[in-house]
Amino acid sequence: MADVNFDTAVTRSIEPAAERGPAPLRWDIIELLFFAYRDFVGDADQVLDQFGFGRAHHRVVHFVHRYPGLKVADLLDVLRITKQSLGRVLKQLLDEGYIVQKSGEMDRRQRLLFATAKGEALVAQMAGLQTARIERALRDFAPGETAAISRFLSGMIDHDDPDKVLQVILGTANGTSET
Repeated sequence: MADVNFDTAVTRSIEPAAERGPAPLRWDIIELLFFAYRDFVGDADQVLDQFGFGRAHHRVVHFVHRYPGLKVADLLDVLRITKQSLGRVLKQLLDEGYIVQKSGEMDRRQRLLFATAKGEALVAQMAGLQTARIERALRDFAPGETAAISRFLSGMIDHDDPDKVLQVILGTANGTSET
């Protein structure tokens, strides 16, 4: 890993010059989001490494666990990865018993995904680590402040996305909203 040294004089000189356009660039938030994401997924990465899994495995087993009966086609939309990439990851999770695949009752061509007890345990372990990190970060916030954080993160998501799972998460499926 490269060693990055930030010279305060250099940092001070590049901040104003880097702010171009109608609104100043939000380097502070951009970098905080970068490091928060790095550490947030890093907790799960350590668990995944023990099984020879990567972040794609995490995302697949997470969404399959959270939305039992998720169609493979919908999972492709959620993850925005190629069918080939999903196929490789899904095959490994199926072969190792973290997920099972069943045909749809109405349409036998549908491939519906379900987490096994083994998959649920893996998701619980990673979600536990991530929840602990979230709880530490929220420890000194008042309830109203945590609502603002949720609104901020929700605001970062493209709400015009036709993704069915995202609609459920945002509470906008079937024209309803839980905001």
